[in-house]
Amino acid sequence: MEDNNKKNESNTKEKTPEQLKAIQEKNEKAEQKRSAYRAKRLKKHEADTAREFKKIDKAEEKEKSKTQDPTVIREIELLAIKQREELKAVSEQRGRVIASSTGSRLSYERKKGLYGYGFISIWIIGVILIFIGPLIMSIQYSFSETTLVSKDNAAEYGMKTAGIHLEWNDFRHYKYALTTDGKFSVGLVQTLGDMVPQIIMVLIFSLFVAVLLNQKFKGRTLMRAIFFFPVLIATGPVIMVINGTMSAQGATGDAAQFSTMFQADMVDGFMRFLGLYNVSEEFTTFIGNVTSDIFNLLWKSGIQILIFLSALQQIPTSAKEAASMEGATAWEFFWKITFPTISPMILANLIYTIIDTFSDSNNFIMRLVMAQVGQNQNFGYGAAMAWIYFGIIAVALAIVVGIVSRFIFYQVD
Repeated sequence: MEDNNKKNESNTKEKTPEQLKAIQEKNEKAEQKRSAYRAKRLKKHEADTAREFKKIDKAEEKEKSKTQDPTVIREIELLAIKQREELKAVSEQRGRVIASSTGSRLSYERKKGLYGYGFISIWIIGVILIFIGPLIMSIQYSFSETTLVSKDNAAEYGMKTAGIHLEWNDFRHYKYALTTDGKFSVGLVQTLGDMVPQIIMVLIFSLFVAVLLNQKFKGRTLMRAIFFFPVLIATGPVIMVINGTMSAQGATGDAAQFSTMFQADMVDGFMRFLGLYNVSEEFTTFIGNVTSDIFNLLWKSGIQILIFLSALQQIPTSAKEAASMEGATAWEFFWKITFPTISPMILANLIYTIIDTFSDSNNFIMRLVMAQVGQNQNFGYGAAMAWIYFGIIAVALAIVVGIVSRFIFYQVD
């Protein structure tokens, strides 16, 4: 330490008066910045503390308005006083920490925010470089008549090379899709109607499987891998073989035979056994549609099972022990403890499932859009249908999230 001080003193002596003055000014500016930063943090801290005091005041008034019993009112007042004292102590401690800080170090909340931005930075870069361009181009296509131009006749359209010529069409594609094209409007209603039971079925199934996989039994790790394995392999040609649609790509025979392994015909027999098969034609059709392909259900539930499983593992064992000591049954524990605790992940899975179902290439609207783009090469009309579909799903998603979020329980540490 003494050696460092001597070294600093020697370095200071070697400086000229002008250099020393510049260093002093630099240090003063740095200290001014740190002081301003501390003042800003203290001001924000005081505002946050004032809001917390107001919350306590409102809660006290609300509870006191519910009763006229002097004893109960006194207990409410004592509880509010205790809360104010605790808040004041915490606030003063926090204020001392801020006042004594150097002002140069980042706060814990700021660090967490920067870590989050760091994790998603690669995704943001990918979106900007890969996704934004085609997105803007798709919007342009939806408002234009598109014409494929070869290299030979490029000069006729004022183009230097082959490409797609765009001509503004005054929202013609949107008007035609919404008012004239009955196939699109009927298919849109059908697709949205089919999505609702599918989303409900996926959420119920994934939660049920996650609860089972969260139990302690031999081979639990293997079973978790089995339920998540379809997500890894059931893509592209694999799922086409399983569904029996590989013949569309040139394969025949074996693909269709192999796909019958995964058909859920056993459901019809089970419903007949229970005497539920002829209860209602709509009920029978609904059950048949949502269980017609077991593998597809597993494939669509893999991510949701994983999310639910991680949420279930966050429930402390002490909560279950306390509930059992109070005499709560497993059913009561699920609805009073488990379900509220994992409700944020239910909302997350709901959003994910809606988006996943919306973008499924097997639904009618997606096939219609791809047919316009691929077979008819009508890029403008295909883009317009896709944007209409996107807008309707976005509104439906906002409504669903707005309603469901009111019933979500967020646990505050």
